[in-house]
Amino acid sequence: MNRHPRATSNREAKRDSGIFIDVYDEPGHLIRRAQQIAVSMFHSTMRNGVTPIQYCVLRVLQDHPGIDQVTLARLCALDTSTAADLAVRLEERGLVRRMMPMKSKRYRLLQLTPEGAALVKRLIPSAYVLSGRLLQALNKKEQRIFLRMLKKFVHLNNQESRAPLDRRFSHVRLNNAHVKVKPA
Repeated sequence: MNRHPRATSNREAKRDSGIFIDVYDEPGHLIRRAQQIAVSMFHSTMRNGVTPIQYCVLRVLQDHPGIDQVTLARLCALDTSTAADLAVRLEERGLVRRMMPMKSKRYRLLQLTPEGAALVKRLIPSAYVLSGRLLQALNKKEQRIFLRMLKKFVHLNNQESRAPLDRRFSHVRLNNAHVKVKPA
């Protein structure tokens, strides 16, 4: 026997009228939980001591060797200080090389070291496994719909981010042969 039938019916009435939303059904809560789940699955699948954002940085540097830290920040949707800190940490681990152009001491150019490139090469197959794990609870049609809606949500709300993604620079590739650099 339900001890609180009136509370339940009031709750349902409020929910039906749009006044009451259970915290567990709120979009912000669900997005936060989805992020927690995705990060947990990332670490259990990738198992190479990199974080999801470090993986993104390494992949972007694989595709755009020789970009500067500001461009890296734009391509990874990071603020510039976070991108600089990540570059330093990845350099300390021997995965990234930071170079200073001779003509300017204001910025650093970045590229993967051979160790960094080898790590990315090892991580990519695990990233495919991770994608499958993240979507496995959905059927193929639901997966397509979910990804389409997620991309739409992120794209349409990009400017709400503290560090919006800016892919206008994704075509940038510096020819290191024409840029004189010295190690940072």
